[in-house]
This record gives sequence, C-alpha cells and structure tokens, in this order.
Amino acid sequence: MLNRSRSGSKTYNLLRNKYFIVGLIFIVWMIFFDENNLVAHHRNKKRLSALKSQKEYYIEKIAEDNQKIEELRSGQNNLEKYAREQFYMSRPDEDVYMIIED
Repeated sequence: MLNRSRSGSKTYNLLRNKYFIVGLIFIVWMIFFDENNLVAHHRNKKRLSALKSQKEYYIEKIAEDNQKIEELRSGQNNLEKYAREQFYMSRPDEDVYMIIED
C-alpha cells in the first residue's frame, strides 16, 4: 500500500512542476496548433511527392512534344502526314474515309 501512495505522489508532484506543465503545453502546441504542426508537415510532404511525380511526367511530355516538333519541321511530307492523321485533313481532290474499329 505504501508503494501506491508513492507512485501517486510522484505523478501528483510531476503535474505540479511548472517546467513539466510548460513543456507539455509546448509539445501539444507544436504538434497540433502551430502553423507548422506535424499534421501539416505530413500533408505537405505528400503533396511535394505528388508534385515531383507530376514534374517528371511533364518533363517526359515536353521531350516527346519537342521530338514531334522536330519531326514536323523536318519536311513537308511529315507535316502533311501529321495533318491527315490528327485533323483528318485532305487535299481538295481527295476523299477521307474513317474506319472505326470496336
């Protein structure tokens, strides 16, 4: 029975210690209420990861588009081929037939 009162006394003394209370309040404030709290930090870290993957995707797309531009600039035949395939353009004396496969 004596041990129980000592452990309870230690807890009570710890809660009466002003440095412990201030430290506990500071930790709670930093974790939950501060502008740069742990929740916001975790959310920002996830967002940064997503943005980095988007950056990689767009860098690849830019490289592909630059390659297409170079192909289109390389000659009139490539430009006509692209216009026919992408925009279904034709010469005045031609007919265009579209075949749609299911």
